[in-house]
Amino acid sequence: MRCGHGLMLSVALCFGAAVLPAQSTETPPAALKTQYVMLVISDGVRWQEVFNGAEAALMGKAGAVSDTASLRRDFWRDSPQSRREALFPFLWGTVATEGQLFGDSASGSQARITNTMKFSYPGYSETFTGFADARIDSNNHPPNENTTVFEWLNRDAAFRGRVAAFATWNAFSRIINAERSGIPVYDGWSRGVAPSASPRSALLRDLYATTIRLWPDNAFDALMHQSLLEYLGAHDPRVLFVGYGETDEWAHAGKYDMYLRSARNMDGYLAQLWARMQADPRTRDKTTLIVSTDHGRGWGREWSDHGKDVAGAEFIWTAVIGPDTPARGVRAQTPVQQAQVAATIAALLGRDWQRAEPKAAPPLPIFR
Repeated sequence: MRCGHGLMLSVALCFGAAVLPAQSTETPPAALKTQYVMLVISDGVRWQEVFNGAEAALMGKAGAVSDTASLRRDFWRDSPQSRREALFPFLWGTVATEGQLFGDSASGSQARITNTMKFSYPGYSETFTGFADARIDSNNHPPNENTTVFEWLNRDAAFRGRVAAFATWNAFSRIINAERSGIPVYDGWSRGVAPSASPRSALLRDLYATTIRLWPDNAFDALMHQSLLEYLGAHDPRVLFVGYGETDEWAHAGKYDMYLRSARNMDGYLAQLWARMQADPRTRDKTTLIVSTDHGRGWGREWSDHGKDVAGAEFIWTAVIGPDTPARGVRAQTPVQQAQVAATIAALLGRDWQRAEPKAAPPLPIFR
């Protein structure tokens, strides 16, 4: 994004670029209802689509769209509110009415990363640890030297053995440092299914092994989602990370139609996961769901890109719904950082991540 860009919201970004979130003055209540936390990240989903829906300028040749008519039928509406509801019906039909959303720059609610890289490994590490690490400057970075909030919680007797991660990208075993942390991480093509003798797990293993790999390091969202559902049928994790990756892959390919459709699928997966949590008496009204992204993307012709030199890729979004998060909808005049997610996960479970990791940012201001 460049200052002077013709889009209406660019003005808010240009003048708000230096705004940083204040230290949270909210204190988590002594008695919390949350006993389960699920963090879901859809890689590289822009805040522009989350808050405004499909972008007209990208629904044709600029977005490499072959069937503009069907794309407009499915996602174009006359108002931004209607467009975002068409694209993300769960986020706007459930989370926005029962929870909170951050990252709407038009409402003075910018959400931004603190690392300077603006790509995935640094973004996920910042999200999981609560701070940016300048040493992490490549997606090929080795196993994370830093302790994530997941690893820390897994050392806690209340959560030991009940922390897990599922993702399409095969880097998460390194980002979470599965070997050191002892957390089961099911990621990529070769580690996508948890060990199980069930017929459904066997079928999923066959599908992972025989499906043509469009991206060598990133499996399809649908396969991973089904693997996750199978796992949840036999396990009861209290802390869960889920990473969908197709949105980023289709965006890098410059295919706006596939980017939108994979984002819509992700919203449907969220709805299914939330319905499952609410249907199970163990997790009903005891689960907090946090949804976010690891980085933003550029504006106009740079919509498909991100990285250190892409202006605007530092802006992200975050949504939270759960029993300890009041229904406040889109938060106005509330800038936040990606780094605040780690302490939020801990705080929801009655733990103080900042005390364990002084470099970490405070929790998001979501509490009553």
